[in-house]
Amino acid sequence: MADLRPLTALGADTARSARFGALTLTERPDIALASLALRAGAAEPAPFGLTLPGPGGLSGSQDHAAFWTGAGQWMVLAEGRAETDFAAELRAVAPGCSVTEQTDGWAGVDITAPGADPLERLTERLVNLPPEALAPGRATRTVLHHMPVLALRHSDTRLTLFAMRSAAASLWHALETSAQRQAVS
Repeated sequence: MADLRPLTALGADTARSARFGALTLTERPDIALASLALRAGAAEPAPFGLTLPGPGGLSGSQDHAAFWTGAGQWMVLAEGRAETDFAAELRAVAPGCSVTEQTDGWAGVDITAPGADPLERLTERLVNLPPEALAPGRATRTVLHHMPVLALRHSDTRLTLFAMRSAAASLWHALETSAQRQAVS
């Protein structure tokens, strides 16, 4: 019988992490994701106590967050829950909504710094967005190099980027290269 073991999107047994000057990159295989869509006539839920945000918004609590992906649609995430049936948990607290498991389709990388300046300088190099689009409490879709990504700015000191799992190595390479250049400049 095969000896199967889970691997991260970057192909290792454990999450990759690296530090470049003030910036730290950390692969986040522990984050669970599920999409949530209102059905016709359904009331807008408040899953896990979250207020579902409007366009460009990100709302969060200590363990959960939600961001807008389209009219009547959100992505909901839970830190440390990737190994659970998070979609079933979300479905239970969002009656009348369509919920789809998304965890294994995405690869996430946290970028942290001791202050806002290093994160803002890095995002200036990576994405063509006005600074307010990536202010704390904001989330957006954008393109980084050749990849579509979801960018979630949790706070002054933390930004999470999600790319399609098949592009995990490309995302890491782009972030690593830019962070290295920033560290020496």
